Amino acid sequence: MQKNNEMEKNSHKYPIGVQGFEKLRKDGYVYIDKTKHLYNLINEGNCYFLSRPRRFGKSLFLSTLQEYFSGKKELFEGTFIATKEKEWLKYPVMKLDLNAEQYNTPEKLEGVLNDFLCKQEEIYGTRASETSFGLRFQGIIKRASEMTNMRVVILIDEYDKPLLQAIGNPELQDAYRGILKGFYGVLKSMDDCIKFAFLTGVTRFSKISVFSDLNNLNDISMDAKYNSICGITEEELLNTFSDAIDQLAEKEQITREDCINKLRKRYDGYHFKEGCQGMYNPFSILNTFAKNEFGSYWFATGTPTYLIELLQQHDWNLYNMEFANATADELNGIDSNNSNPIPVIYQSGYLTIKDYDKEYEEYTLGFPNEEVEKGFIKFLAPFYLSKSNSKSSFDIRAFVKDIESGNAEQFCKRMKSLFADTPYELVKDLENHYQNIVWVLFKLLGFYTQAEYHTSNGRIDLLIKTRSYTYVMEFKLDGTAEDALLQIREKDYPLPFSMDKKTVFLIGINFSNDTRNIEKYVIESKG
Repeated sequence: MQKNNEMEKNSHKYPIGVQGFEKLRKDGYVYIDKTKHLYNLINEGNCYFLSRPRRFGKSLFLSTLQEYFSGKKELFEGTFIATKEKEWLKYPVMKLDLNAEQYNTPEKLEGVLNDFLCKQEEIYGTRASETSFGLRFQGIIKRASEMTNMRVVILIDEYDKPLLQAIGNPELQDAYRGILKGFYGVLKSMDDCIKFAFLTGVTRFSKISVFSDLNNLNDISMDAKYNSICGITEEELLNTFSDAIDQLAEKEQITREDCINKLRKRYDGYHFKEGCQGMYNPFSILNTFAKNEFGSYWFATGTPTYLIELLQQHDWNLYNMEFANATADELNGIDSNNSNPIPVIYQSGYLTIKDYDKEYEEYTLGFPNEEVEKGFIKFLAPFYLSKSNSKSSFDIRAFVKDIESGNAEQFCKRMKSLFADTPYELVKDLENHYQNIVWVLFKLLGFYTQAEYHTSNGRIDLLIKTRSYTYVMEFKLDGTAEDALLQIREKDYPLPFSMDKKTVFLIGINFSNDTRNIEKYVIESKG
């Protein structure tokens, strides 16, 4: 009976996975009005690009544009644009969605483009001389404009999906780039016949020629005016989902304020421009209220395998990712050899803007929220800590049990076996290898204990705190474990914890290039 009462109380329809504006409006789903952005776009320019993470509302906004330019006034009743628009003209609208295919061969991409063009040619005709994708697209746009006496609207969703799927395969990426360059180039060559064009994607491949000819594209991805074009602001959250927040707080047996703080901690924090308000992940918010339960919803919808491939391909030091610095040019474009994974990680939604240095015009990046941080680290774990996800999960539980029970000796033994688990041939830079394993391990431990990993001079390499124990660790590479322990003593690292009335473990660890593992560890306890 209680379950039925909860269902009756939470009677809102949440558009989880609903990407069609017409379906959303006609079927009575919850809708946050974003048509003010639509109004500004159509009155300020005609050719745009927007980068946002997956499941952030790009497809729904594109569908909103499609219905607006199709003149469907009835769908917009009660929205901002309904108070502004008087004519509601119907334009020829062409929408290409690259979401629906797995692009493991050039033929897959060619098939999607051919299908799109064939459907348009059924309406607007074709010519025998139009033999390439670019020529066919160009001819379609021209004839559509002539036949309707209206300029054409072009909408392209996830333009970059083929390129992203080939990010670890330069040869395949070159093939996709060659196919798409001529196709997308039509947006500039046929500008006189185009009323409006809007492209969405996760990344902007600006430096590898896909966009090199499209200098008429206005990239609004880091435009403060359009910061909230996708996602949910805190004001929208509180106004639209007030009842749902109360129901969730009641179910969790916490106050409304605590519930809001928990929502903020887990799902807020996306910043697409310095100084702009943070955005909540819409997919996670909708799922949380629909299920009346906190969960890791966004991360579960797709695994960032291409990011792992990129990180491992370049043997990237993972510690640099958490405190990454980047310029606006770096964040807005991906270089031809993808040697820096930070732009891809940022644009994919796993990092966001945390701070901005005006003098050096440099951004500081970090994880946007708890859901992303936990999800990303847990996804990294099996790639760096062991050969299987189940084994990694077991190891973490065992590590936590050792730490919480004060079994420092067993903890160090587990660390040693962890390093021995990595195949020799997978290790490129040994020091990087050590740092990456330690970083992933202690980020995971930090979800269950208070773990901090530092690398700056004069600071503790690793600090872990539980209710009963404190662990102070120092690492050396080709030094001695005794020297590591001596550094802890000489710099008096345990001093801040002397009043905690906990047992403090001082642990010095030395890694060896020769053994490719922990050569020795020494443990000393106080208290």
